[in-house]
Amino acid sequence: TNSICQGEQVPILWPELIHKFGLQINFAHQTFKWNNEARGKAAVYCVIIGFALAGWKEKKLFYYAAVTGKPEETTANQINAYLVDAPMIFIENRKTPLCKAPHMVFGNMPNDGGYLLLSEDERQLVAEKEPDMLQFVKRFMGSKEFINNSTRYCLWFAGSEPHKLRGNSLIKHKLQRVKQYREQSPREATRKLALSPAFFCEIRQTDTDYLLIPRVSSEKRMYIPIGFMPQDVITGDSCLVIPNAGLYEFGILTSVMHMAWTRRVCGRLEMRYRYSASIVYNNFPWPQPVDKQKTSIEKAALAVLDARARFPNSSLADLYDPLTMPPELLKAHQKLDKVVDKAYGREFANDGERAAYLFELYQKLSRELFRDEKKRGKGRRL
Repeated sequence: TNSICQGEQVPILWPELIHKFGLQINFAHQTFKWNNEARGKAAVYCVIIGFALAGWKEKKLFYYAAVTGKPEETTANQINAYLVDAPMIFIENRKTPLCKAPHMVFGNMPNDGGYLLLSEDERQLVAEKEPDMLQFVKRFMGSKEFINNSTRYCLWFAGSEPHKLRGNSLIKHKLQRVKQYREQSPREATRKLALSPAFFCEIRQTDTDYLLIPRVSSEKRMYIPIGFMPQDVITGDSCLVIPNAGLYEFGILTSVMHMAWTRRVCGRLEMRYRYSASIVYNNFPWPQPVDKQKTSIEKAALAVLDARARFPNSSLADLYDPLTMPPELLKAHQKLDKVVDKAYGREFANDGERAAYLFELYQKLSRELFRDEKKRGKGRRL
């Protein structure tokens, strides 16, 4: 399956084959959907990789415009483990960004059995029966809510006075259910958190507005929908967030350049994008724009947001569906793509060229970082 060429599996499997055994990839078919005669026809996404101890002078790379379509044959100088004509490098987990970029963190994890989360109807019931509780009700945003513009709430007691919780029978009932749920968990860490049932298991809520990126989204979209959220909206752990991000960061991350990188290195659920901080974001080679280019990116990014705002009744799922994407939004993205490409100092004919360039830039930047770290390490005493 294609998972051997995606995400965390690449640096586990391929260095052994390439470096230890000296294998070379001579031809490869990028991801396609395998048709089979099994009952139900489960979706299986495959790659074909031909390798040997001796390398071919002219390597063959087969690209599928659609996973159910026919392959297009191209020649390649070198086919790497991500099945791209690019240097043989392996993208490993990083805790911090490769380039100068704001840190990305997970959203908040409830791990509550659903007892701290509320639907629209449940919130209305609280408003009618326990209006004093509304001070603890916050808008909750997971990836589904964000993409589909659906409404959900949560009980958020961080920083609240204990006497306000203790005196409310409905709150006490909810917290008792959370406590019981966590006590029954097979994980010791979760059972320990049963001692604090009023709070999410992991709290990372920022005290500033932030940029939200869904961890999983459809591969059919040209761009992963991302957007800004106010600080009082509680984000769930199905999302990643960048506190204090601005238009420049939004512009780069919602560009076709960043998508070219994401498609090659991210993990997948079936074929859906599985975005991560440690593999995708922290290893992404950012451009080094001059001030004029950065201003152009910010203006183009704002134009994308303005184009979205023209359709207040449409969700991001509606706006980014390839069949229903408004021409105004597509045009705004295409303008943004052009200015982001220019910030990298080159013009690109297609996604393949973008991906190849980014792999080369990653190789250059990671080597420079290694040399700098090595220099800083000299002369240290233990």
